[in-house]
Amino acid sequence: MTREEISQSIIDIINDILPEGDCTGVDPDKKLRDQLDLDSMDFLDIVMELRKQYGVEVPEQDYPRLETLNSCVEYLEPKMG
Repeated sequence: MTREEISQSIIDIINDILPEGDCTGVDPDKKLRDQLDLDSMDFLDIVMELRKQYGVEVPEQDYPRLETLNSCVEYLEPKMG
């Protein structure tokens, strides 16, 4: 997958989890939790969807690496590429 496809996949997952959320104006360098008002359960739902849809395992110690859209893409690119 390309970086753009990975980014779009993350946005699609977030939109599914938070249908009232709007990811169109997300700043890729700012924390997703702050921008989208994600709570810890929403974040875990995102991680579970990544595993379900793409077979990507994200260990708990790596959760901080998924803070921004760009950091998510950087972390996931070698796993989804």
